[in-house]
This record gives sequence, structure tokens and C-alpha cells, in this order.
Amino acid sequence: MTRQVKRAFKYRFYPTGEQAAELSRTFGCVRLVYNKALEDRTRAWYGEQRRISYVQSSAALTQWKKSEELAFLTAVSSVPLQQALRHLQAAFGNFFAKRAQYPRYKSRKKSRASAEYTRSAFTWRGGRLTLAKMAAPLDIRWSRPLPHGAEPTTVTVSRDPAGRWFVSLLCEDTLAPAPATTAAVGIDAGITSLVTLSTGETISNPRHERRDRARLARAQRELSRKAKGSNNRAKARVKAARVHARIADRRRDFLHKLSTRLVRENQTVVIEDLTVRNLLKNGTLARAISDAAWTDLRMMLEYKCAWYGRELVVIDRWFPSSKLCGPCGTVAAKMPLNVREWTCGCGAMHDRDVNAARNILAAGLAASACGDGVRPQRESSRTGRSSVKQETQRATAGTPRL
Repeated sequence: MTRQVKRAFKYRFYPTGEQAAELSRTFGCVRLVYNKALEDRTRAWYGEQRRISYVQSSAALTQWKKSEELAFLTAVSSVPLQQALRHLQAAFGNFFAKRAQYPRYKSRKKSRASAEYTRSAFTWRGGRLTLAKMAAPLDIRWSRPLPHGAEPTTVTVSRDPAGRWFVSLLCEDTLAPAPATTAAVGIDAGITSLVTLSTGETISNPRHERRDRARLARAQRELSRKAKGSNNRAKARVKAARVHARIADRRRDFLHKLSTRLVRENQTVVIEDLTVRNLLKNGTLARAISDAAWTDLRMMLEYKCAWYGRELVVIDRWFPSSKLCGPCGTVAAKMPLNVREWTCGCGAMHDRDVNAARNILAAGLAASACGDGVRPQRESSRTGRSSVKQETQRATAGTPRL
């Protein structure tokens, strides 16, 4: 049975000088409106205990445009400015629902330069996209086709720190479920091997950041030697950003291929509920954990399973997957990171990662049979432990194998 989903198709484009100037002005105005609206909301709440709604912020935007100081806001399309206010409203909604922290101001240097256009602010004719305030369509490189007959409902234009321009088109797409299969797989995330499957297969960690570490270090050294505020420093910053972009692109491409393969081949995928934020507190392994990008892999598995009719089961982060002997059910007292193979008292010999993946699969299938996709998490206050997975804590005896 097919289903309708909204998908974003991202392409690179090359703007003309006029288009680049117009988009740069729009990015600046979007950032200004967002920050000013956030400032007003913060002042009203902490000073008067009064909340400001989106409607009130929109009315304030109209008054800002009439003032002499902010009259330049009228030079760009009004739609991206209104969308910035909607994004701020959503950020506050997430904050009050305790799904996110308090909204932060957008920095000129660190925040993502982007602008969102709705239907009223762009023209789509014959496969050519023209944004508001522009006379010519964007020069988009169509690396893949849009769904047949699909038209974008929302367009987001962005520029990354490396100076590359991208346009993301949100379209309705019809997806058919993947062919049914009885296969199921448990996945144990790691550092030496990016993932180990319950089938015994290990997928090595490409270590994208390590491959370009020397190039990145050289670019950052050159950046640090340039005078602040100089044109040479701006050029050096772009060179360093290009190295980061190269690493991120390769990592994203690898994770997309891996997640797609796992979803296509298996009806049920079982993973652990890792708390990556806490894992990064381990100073020895933080860099390797960041490079592994386990959170990105989980996110891809989540939406791809939903798209193609697969089941994703997430088990409790406290489940002793590495210390549990599958055949007899015995849980080892300790399992330092340097122990990669171990023998249970029942005589069973285990590879640490393969055993963990098989235990994860068994626990996930049991939870799925009970209709519980996520096993209940243990309160950390009971044991006095932080929610850091035991397997990634540095052992006092021996050095972990990375």
C-alpha cells in the first residue's frame, strides 16, 4: 500500500552576482528579524511576565518596516521574514514542551545562513525556479529528478560556511513499501567497527575525520595566523570550512548507503538507545564518537523504516548487551573495553561486538512481541550512575582498542 510523504530534495545551485547579493541581504534580514523578535519576547517575559504571540510579533514586524532605522527590511521579500517569526514560534513551542532549550540568538558567523520561501514567494514553471525579487531563475544542478508531476510547496535556500549554495525543495512523494521479508537484524554501534550486525558481519569505521586530519590541521593553522578582520583571514576560514564540508559529505553519503541497505534487507531493525551527548563527556573517545555519527545513523533508520514499512525497535540503554551470555543468560560482572573476546562459565566463547548485536536482536524481538518498542529505562538516581553506556567508559586497566 503506497503512502504520501513530504520529502525534501536538496540541490546545489550557482547564483549570479545579483542573485547572490539579494540572497545575502535576505539572510541578514532574516537573522535580524529573528533576533529582534527573540529580544522582545525575552524582555517581555522576564520584565513583565508577559508572553508575545506570533500575531503580535508579525504586527511588530510591520511597524519595524515603517521606522527609519529598519526601513531596509522592505527591500527583501516579506515571506522569509514571516517564516523566521514562525520558526521562532516553533522554537518557543518546543521549549515550553520541554523538547528543547531556550531559543538562542543567531550569530552572523556561526549560524546557518538560510531563508525559507512559501508558494507565494516563488514561481515554478517548466522545472525552473524563480524566487521573489529576482528576474531570472536559479541555475540549479539537477543531480536527481523530482518525483513525477511533483511541485515544490516550500523552498529553502542556504549557504554553507564553505561558500556553497543549496536549494531544498519540499515536495509530496508517493512511496511504496519495500518487499516483505522475515529477516531481522540487531545492530551494535562501535568505534573500531562502526556497526556489528547480529549476522556476524562487521562494517568497518571509515574514520572520515581521521583521513583528513592532517589537511584540516594545516588549514586551521593557516587560519590562526591571519589577522582578525582581514580578507586573508576570511579566505583561510573558507578553506578550513571546505575541509570540514568534505568530511561531512563523505560521512553523510556513507551513512545513507548503510541505512538504506539495512532497511531494504530487514523487516525488523533493532538498535540501542544510546545517549550520545553523555558519551561525548568521555574525553578520550569524544572525537571518535563524534566522527562515528551514531545519532545521524539512528535518525536515518527512523524515517526510512517509517517510509518503507519496516519496524524499528529501540531497546533500553541500560540493557547489558556486551556482558550478557546469550546461551545461558549469565551477566558478567565486568567487561572493560580492552576485552574484545571472552568465555562464559558455561563454556561459550563470545566476540564482544557480535554477542552484543545478537543480544540486542533477541531483546528487540521480545519487546516487539510484547508490543513495546522501547524497553523502560532505569532511573539513574537509583544506582547513582550517569546515563553513559558502560561499554564506552574507559577502563582503568588497559587501553581501549579504537
